[in-house]
Amino acid sequence: MDYTFLDFLTLIGSVGLFLYGMKVMSEGLQKVAGDRLRNILAVMTKNRFSGMFTGILITALIQSSSASTVMVVSFVNAGLMSLGQSMAVIMGANVGTTVTAWIIALFGFKVDITVFALPLIGVGVPLLFSGSSTRKSWGEFLIGFSFLFMGLDYLNHSVPDLRSNPEIFEFLTSYTRLGFLSILIFCAVGAIVTMIVQASSATLAISLIMCSKGWITFDIAAALILGSNIGTTITPLLASIGANVSAKRAAMGHLLFNVLGSIWTLVLYYPFIRFIVWICTSLGVGNPTELMSFVAANEQANPALINALNNGETLHTPGFEQQREHFAAMQFSVSFGLSMFHTVFNVINVTIMIWFTGLYEKIVTRLVRVKDKNDEEFQLKFISRGMLSASELNLPQAHQEIAVYAERVQRMFGMVEDLLHEKEGSEAYLKLYNRIEKYEQICDRMELEIAGFLNRVVGGRLSFEGKMMVNSMLAIVTEIESIGDCCYNLARTLQRKQDSHIEFNEEIVNNIDAMFKLNSEALSNMVALLSTNEPAMNDIMVSYNKECEINNYRNQLRVSNIENINNKHYEYQSGIYYMDMISECERLGDYVINVVDAIKQQQERYS
Repeated sequence: MDYTFLDFLTLIGSVGLFLYGMKVMSEGLQKVAGDRLRNILAVMTKNRFSGMFTGILITALIQSSSASTVMVVSFVNAGLMSLGQSMAVIMGANVGTTVTAWIIALFGFKVDITVFALPLIGVGVPLLFSGSSTRKSWGEFLIGFSFLFMGLDYLNHSVPDLRSNPEIFEFLTSYTRLGFLSILIFCAVGAIVTMIVQASSATLAISLIMCSKGWITFDIAAALILGSNIGTTITPLLASIGANVSAKRAAMGHLLFNVLGSIWTLVLYYPFIRFIVWICTSLGVGNPTELMSFVAANEQANPALINALNNGETLHTPGFEQQREHFAAMQFSVSFGLSMFHTVFNVINVTIMIWFTGLYEKIVTRLVRVKDKNDEEFQLKFISRGMLSASELNLPQAHQEIAVYAERVQRMFGMVEDLLHEKEGSEAYLKLYNRIEKYEQICDRMELEIAGFLNRVVGGRLSFEGKMMVNSMLAIVTEIESIGDCCYNLARTLQRKQDSHIEFNEEIVNNIDAMFKLNSEALSNMVALLSTNEPAMNDIMVSYNKECEINNYRNQLRVSNIENINNKHYEYQSGIYYMDMISECERLGDYVINVVDAIKQQQERYS
């Protein structure tokens, strides 16, 4: 056996280069069209048919069904899309992903794209150093496109020559001669390989190369591709880990759709293969099953010819050039046939299944149940703690999650206002204080989860504008957590006052209420600014005016506090706790204005 460990590493490296090229190309396109893709998803999912075409369009654009389905799962988790709408988009994504197969089929054998790979990198690299983020993204796309086909070419030359290694060939052929059982085995292999590499395109490329070299028959290669449709569901399933029940149901719906589609195809497998062959021959591309017959007929009589054709070598024998042209035509018919199989399977699948989205919704709702009514009470609403994909597309979800975080802190402040007027020592007082304590823990956890999410997003490929947005978001999250700390400190001050048996008279309570009112108005304005994508400058100025009111009122109360203590309006100890409350309220206002400053900087940067 000639195949060494170094050859195996070369094979792994070839697959890695192919996948890396696919990733860079996909991410480059996502950054170029990120906002438009989000708008398309938001607008074009009104019904199942528009949702299906949206899934086709977006997946065809970003060249990754995994990225689009993960995005859909996150949108369902965010409540931006219903489960029924997500099912239609996911169905469309299965058709959109066939564009990748056609790119490989049309360019992989018909055109030697590797000749243009290095010149394309030469064009792409200068674009990476451009001042425009759009040009940088196009540069990434060109480099990723080149890497993809360089990886495919290396893969073509680094797969083990099975005929030169009879042990491997004998092992492989022993599993290709079991009739329909072979189809099931290779379907399972395709699913497992795709689950491992998390890219159906890699399985397609491997199937294409093995079939084009005559190592496996056309129907076996098609079975590998059929299995890859099941394996590709692993990415959204991983993405739904830690997400809410609706997102889990969307991921389960994707799995169910692909599994059921594969089952009907397996039931009608051989007639379906004959149908694909008929399409190919009718279009004048040729019979994709002929290559295996050609190889089988010549491997005994003229093995040197088969080796030369597979390895791109030249034989100085009569008629070799004609045989090479004929072999290249048969290879193209194989790649065309496999792409046609992939496309027709998904188109028929979607055409049938789109009418049963309501039934799918009911089935996945029964399969993925809510174990407890409070199961999702404090989970993040708009972003998932699962697997990340399509980093540029995650930023709006993070922005919405921050707005939810601010609303939660605002509710916490409302509880502090209620605590001031609750009867001390009562059960209601204790229950409300414990609730504020719980909210403080939730606020700390939300800060860690949102900040952790944003840090992972930064680890992906972000445009310059995206990175600056993440920096602003991280600053805002920190300030909101500090507002939560202020709320908790106010509640603790009231608790210490109760433990010390200190009373606030009506004048103190009225003054604290007035300060609370100013704080509440500042918080409401902050939440409104965070909840809109383009806050008006007048609304921002309202926050600055409110901050001035809070500072002036704090200074006024400080002066009057000394006079009131001297005039015996209340005890000195009451004045201490009173001023602690007022100072904490002023500090809370400072954190609010820090959030507004970050929003203002964002607005100025993008205006």
